[in-house]
This record gives sequence, structure tokens and C-alpha cells, in this order.
Amino acid sequence: MPFLSQITLSPLGDATYLGNIASLSSGFTLKLKTNITFFVGENGSGKSTLLEGVAEKCGFSLRGGNRNHNLNQGHQFEGYESALSRHLKLSWTPIRINNGFFMRAESFFNFASYIDELAEEDSRILQAYGGQSLHAQSHGESFLALFNNQFDSGIYILDEPEAALSPARILAFMSIIHSLEQSNRAQFLIATHSPMLICYPRATIYQMDEQGIRETSYQETEHFTLTKNFLDNPHLYLRHLME
Repeated sequence: MPFLSQITLSPLGDATYLGNIASLSSGFTLKLKTNITFFVGENGSGKSTLLEGVAEKCGFSLRGGNRNHNLNQGHQFEGYESALSRHLKLSWTPIRINNGFFMRAESFFNFASYIDELAEEDSRILQAYGGQSLHAQSHGESFLALFNNQFDSGIYILDEPEAALSPARILAFMSIIHSLEQSNRAQFLIATHSPMLICYPRATIYQMDEQGIRETSYQETEHFTLTKNFLDNPHLYLRHLME
């Protein structure tokens, strides 16, 4: 059973730029029925904004991290707050939990630098990330080092975790979340563009677009159908694009 069982967003109106995001403006109540929930949609559909708001409500650092990392510090994050979080209400089952992690691909460099800064004073902190600096590893390796060493029990909010992963590494990541999800120790909220990742069995998928936000299946997402159709006949698509 998911720890976070419901996300409620009050109607936003048009008082801020958030009111221009169709999937968010009218508000919603989302039931989180499984331990794995995906949010899909085009760029600008509100996926990252929603996860960022949930992460702040959970007390996680907005540049990535858990409740123990310094909040909202570092390059371009001084004093930064989620514009959405004050409109959100989170419902927990049976009680709120504090363990977990917020991972955002776009600011992972800043997070890795932050860990290096801490390691200058106490190198033992690197043991929690595979024994070496995240910057000393390839982008994909550092992502998997984080997943393998920091993910145990709690709620994990991940914004495009596939960004640095090859197809093989995406499968490895799916194996990691499977072992945690099956033990009922962990819950994942994931914003993604990956047609592979959303095929995870029995996951809940929410589509965010101009019609709002609604539950769907991976077969009905554009991410899956467009990728499948392209791979079935790439020459047709490329000829159309290039002519």
C-alpha cells in the first residue's frame, strides 16, 4: 500500500503563471493506488512542477536530496521555493513518513557538487554514494550509484531519471525499483518521457495535457505509440521528415 495515498490540488485560477498550465489550473484529486506512479506528458505540461511541489511538501531539498540536505542552497537555488506547494494537500496512509529522496535530472550536477563539498570535510560521506565522487563517474553510472546506494525505504520523487541512462541501464533501474517496490518499503513518483520505463507492470500512469490530468495505460500514451511506430518503420518517418 502506498505511503502517500492522495494528492489534492486546489483550483489555481489565473492569478499566477500556474493558471496557464492546463493540467493544473482546475485542480484535481489523484488517488495513488500503487507503489509506482508515472506522470507523462509533453514538455511544459506540468509534470516537473507537480513533482517539485510534492517534494517541497515532503521537506526535501529542491535541488535534489532528502530532508537532511541543506534546503534550496547553491547555484540558482538561493531562497527558491515551489510556487505550487502551498496549493497542494498530501494524504498519507497510515501516517506521514519522512524518509525518501527528490532527484531531478536537470540539477543533478549541483547535487553532486554539494556532496563533494561535504566530502571535503568528511570523506566518509562518499560511502553512501558508492565510495567515490559522483563527478568521478559517468553521468549514467552516477545515477545508478545514487539509486543503488541511497534508495532503501521511503518515498522517492524522480524527475526524468532516464535522462542519463542507456536502454540497458533503464532496465537495470527498473530492476532496482522492482526489488524495493515488491518489499513494500518504497514508493516512487516518477515524471518521465521513457516509453520503456512506463511499461513497468501494474504501475499507475497519469497523462498530463491540455485536457487536464487523467489515468491511462502505457499503450495509450504518445510516448509509447510514437516510439513503437517509428521503430517499426523508421524509413517512413525519416523520409517524411526530410522531404
